[in-house]
Amino acid sequence: MVVQAAAAAADAGNQRVSNDFESLGVGGAFRRALGDKGYTQPTPIQTQAIPQLLQGKDLLGVAQTGTGKTAAFALPLLQRLDDENLRPKPRRPRALILAPTRELALQIHEELTSIGRYTKLRHAFIIGGVSQNPQIRSLAQGLDVLVATPGRLLDLASQRHVDLSEVSVLVLDEADRLLDMGFVRDVKRIVAQTPNSRQSLLFSATMPKEVAALARELLDDPVRVDVSPKEMTVNKIDQRVVMVDNAEKQRMLEHLLRDDDVSRAIVFTRTKHGANKVARKLENAGIGAEAIHGNKSQNARQRALQSFKNGDAWVLVATDIAARGIDIDAVSHVFNYELPHEPESYVHRIGRTARAGAAGAAWSLVDPSERGRLRAVERLIKFSPTLVPIELPPRDPAELTQASRQQPRGSARPPDSRRPGTQRRRRRRRPAA
Repeated sequence: MVVQAAAAAADAGNQRVSNDFESLGVGGAFRRALGDKGYTQPTPIQTQAIPQLLQGKDLLGVAQTGTGKTAAFALPLLQRLDDENLRPKPRRPRALILAPTRELALQIHEELTSIGRYTKLRHAFIIGGVSQNPQIRSLAQGLDVLVATPGRLLDLASQRHVDLSEVSVLVLDEADRLLDMGFVRDVKRIVAQTPNSRQSLLFSATMPKEVAALARELLDDPVRVDVSPKEMTVNKIDQRVVMVDNAEKQRMLEHLLRDDDVSRAIVFTRTKHGANKVARKLENAGIGAEAIHGNKSQNARQRALQSFKNGDAWVLVATDIAARGIDIDAVSHVFNYELPHEPESYVHRIGRTARAGAAGAAWSLVDPSERGRLRAVERLIKFSPTLVPIELPPRDPAELTQASRQQPRGSARPPDSRRPGTQRRRRRRRPAA
């Protein structure tokens, strides 16, 4: 039943929000912040997780980005700390959230800022790839919540800039990716520095045996919440496959990207070099693209994401590791330039589209040598994407001549080398803010 809460008479600025959040136990300051964001109905994972977490229980959540899981753990976490009304001590955060990538850490921090805007709670994020000095200053001032990537956190702990002995709530987000990236030992070293009396939460998009083993080690009689991401993927996303030789994938990708239905797209490659190569060729073809992967500096990654968000580049070419923390609305299409090694990554990849109830499409460009990977994906999702036959037009002789004259890799491209009309196309395709 949808019941509208009455606006608070003492604060004319409060928006009307659903009583459903109130029935979950969410306090007034946080309901007000949710109203500011336009959130009136809790998602399934929020409905199941929030009451359990407010009771102090450990939780094992199976959910991918886009299900509302960040708010599912952030709301009860912040409310608990706000109710305790304790002053954070220098270098001793009261709660710790571990994330596998810099992008995800930043997005969690932004969500905490938004949800906790009507409280006095202090939080910050520490990540690698940037100067540690501002992070050290934030820790010295005292933090209620610390969001961190494992490597930089251990580095600062070894320098005695952070002490985890008073962490009362520990959250591991994207645990499967933490393990995929080789952070299992780092995670265990970090957990060993926290009190045994802590409340522990572990979220993962998939649940391989390694994650299940870690959950058994970390969690104490946890509540399990599973929002069935595989079923969501099948129901919401138009999945298609086109069989194409590796040598023709770039041309096929460019052909598909020029469809008028494509307004903002993410292209996935398996390697960092592949991401750079695909993005460079898209730019040469007049398609605004940015590449993002683990070899790029944090500033370069943030610039690429910002360019993608504001529409200057409407195609983002990414590897799985770099893309795990990307949470961007209005992505109309996902393209698997290469199928991933692990079929579970396919589920995560295509989950970048069809968010917040919107429609979305996912195309996979499959070379005959990748048929085995395609079958593994089909077994996982219990569904066969639509096979679409597409014949590319013959190459234009002029195009072949131009390709043979391309400048050496790494050289500067002259300003007039873009195809005429590129800027008009990019402005036309820029998604609305």
